[in-house]
Amino acid sequence: MDSFKDFNISNQLHYAIDDLGFEKPTPIQAKAFSVILSGKDMVGIAQTGTGKTFAYLLPILQELKFSKQIHPRVLIMVPTRELVLQVTEEIKKLSNYLSLRVVSVYGGANINTQRQEVAQGADIVVATPGRLYDLVLSRTLQLKSIKKLVIDEVDIMLDLGFRFQLINIFELLPSRRQNIMFSATMTEDVNELIHDFFITPTTVSIAVSGTPLDNISQYCYAVPNFYTKANLLVYLLNDKDVFNKVLVFTSNKRSADRLFEVLNEYFGYEIAVIHSNKTQNYRIRSIENFNKKKTRVLVTTDVMARGLHIDDISHVVNFDTPSFPENYMHRIGRTGRAEQEGTSLLFYTEKEQEAKEVIEELMDMEISIIEFPEEVEISTRLTPSEQPKDEEPRSAYKKRDESLGSGFHEKSDKNKKTNQGGSYRRLIAKKYKKPRTRGDKNYNNRNKK
Repeated sequence: MDSFKDFNISNQLHYAIDDLGFEKPTPIQAKAFSVILSGKDMVGIAQTGTGKTFAYLLPILQELKFSKQIHPRVLIMVPTRELVLQVTEEIKKLSNYLSLRVVSVYGGANINTQRQEVAQGADIVVATPGRLYDLVLSRTLQLKSIKKLVIDEVDIMLDLGFRFQLINIFELLPSRRQNIMFSATMTEDVNELIHDFFITPTTVSIAVSGTPLDNISQYCYAVPNFYTKANLLVYLLNDKDVFNKVLVFTSNKRSADRLFEVLNEYFGYEIAVIHSNKTQNYRIRSIENFNKKKTRVLVTTDVMARGLHIDDISHVVNFDTPSFPENYMHRIGRTGRAEQEGTSLLFYTEKEQEAKEVIEELMDMEISIIEFPEEVEISTRLTPSEQPKDEEPRSAYKKRDESLGSGFHEKSDKNKKTNQGGSYRRLIAKKYKKPRTRGDKNYNNRNKK
């Protein structure tokens, strides 16, 4: 299909697509449309940023007719709160000329408010597994009318530990339903989930995991430590014309906060940081400000790599080299979207050299190395994890001074005593030869005669 006009969809959906300015479908949208429309179970393998959300929304909205029933007919599960909000926003854009009720369900927000929204009725529920499971257990949300189940970014969902909730939700769903799954990588856990709950699914694969996007230029810097990386990033960010909208990925929340403290000294309001410890309102506001270019640099973690649909990102900076090569692909996929040009930078230390080589092996290409700028100061300051550990060798035990004599000695007379029982017990035993028993009150009296 070369155009959205070739899609067998209603005029209302065509009007919405025209309003959004879309003309040509992406490969995953073109391939997935007829499969989902047929009602078969489907597994879609595609890199992030390839239009997966519209790939499943178009055929689902085409078949979803107007209804006043309370219980939802479509369930869409995603791994993060941000992705819940963005999928909900995409549904609203596409259903601009339709009468549909969409409810967002996610943690970090008032559960009572979400209970009220669900109770009013919904056609589509977009949810994270944890909060969805809470609402189902409390019987606020019933899944008996679900006809279509969509699980987006299922690999990261399993990585985040949602397997328990997913399996329990599967068991509460009607057996007769269509399962639609999208993932950027096909792991053993994903395969197991498909084998257990899908019925002869059709696989639609667009890009093999590790295939770099052609419109993203990739470069790397060899850097000795964290604070030298920070100095390099400050040096690069001073060029505001080139680095006009930058997404910086760190390996964990602690690194994100530490880097934010450094950058904040130089750039102030131009910098924002988001990770799972930040409040929901703060995260939403930070993303909105980044989208509107009120902030120029957003520091985040890998958990956020799948939940950010942000356009016009000029650079993705891999401040820490990811341990899993697939995460590198998800990170750089945030730039170069919608066939635009993008740039990815990777900072790696000697300890991260091996992880970098694994990434290059997965992509079957080498990342171009840029010489470290002479103007950047090499910092001697180290983070706690980088500081050398002063461990005493196991063999260096102190020998005992033999002049102190033996370490063992005989017990004193006081400590040689053994427990003989209470004095009353001993007196009774001596007097009656045998202790009194409750079973035979006259036993001892008989023996006295």
